[in-house]
Amino acid sequence: MEIDHDIITAFKQFIWKYYRDNGRQFAWRNIDDPYGIVISEIMLQQTQTYRVAPKYDLWIQAFPDFATLAQAPLRDVLTAWQGLGYNRRGMYTQKIAQKVMDEFNGELPSDPEILITFPGIGRNTAGSINAFAFNKPVVFIETNIRAVFIHSFFKDKDKVHDNELLPLIAQTVDQENPREWYYALMDYGVFLKQQCKNPSRKSAHHTKQSKFEGSDRQIRGQVIRLLTTQPMPMSIEQLVGACNKDALRVQNIVDQLCSELLLKCDGDLYRIF
Repeated sequence: MEIDHDIITAFKQFIWKYYRDNGRQFAWRNIDDPYGIVISEIMLQQTQTYRVAPKYDLWIQAFPDFATLAQAPLRDVLTAWQGLGYNRRGMYTQKIAQKVMDEFNGELPSDPEILITFPGIGRNTAGSINAFAFNKPVVFIETNIRAVFIHSFFKDKDKVHDNELLPLIAQTVDQENPREWYYALMDYGVFLKQQCKNPSRKSAHHTKQSKFEGSDRQIRGQVIRLLTTQPMPMSIEQLVGACNKDALRVQNIVDQLCSELLLKCDGDLYRIF
């Protein structure tokens, strides 16, 4: 889909003005530390900024760089991650740090094709890291950017595929200052979701998040929290009792956590890997 040059110009002027007047400030913005950007991007996956902001500051105090994080006990890493959900992401941050230290001499590579080989980094996260850490005019999409382009160019269409949006994102990305351009898009997307029915509902990729209460995600979090706060390993009976859920269900979740290398079974007892 090719958009008239004048329309593109007006769109960019509008987005930049909105950002000048209403841009948000976060500790991970306008920094040139790739480590800080990686941590923020992993934290922001499926987690809102108001929950990430205080956790990010505490994390950077505890683990200020790749080297410190790479060497930390996983128990400490997962303890620091508590409250952000999806504990695998916490583990991924450490695996990323270890890969950076072991294979790249402590320097995060800027090639997105290399970044997607890292744990927890898909193509869009690789793109966002490139834009924010290295100020490269790459093309990527996330939920707030998706909302902006659907609202601006596909108001009368449903089931809009990302393949229709990506060429427009490529047409409009600021070549000189992609970092702030993407900040601007994200901030306007947040505003749109607050002011009107979420435009992302018109996306072909939109899915309603399942209820957290009583879900496997909640039980996974309970198990990790128990094993990071208790000084000793716990048996499956203790975990079942503490979670107050069906024994077979808890066992299946614990087995899955073991397969993901978040937990380790020593005899009949479980601990953080």
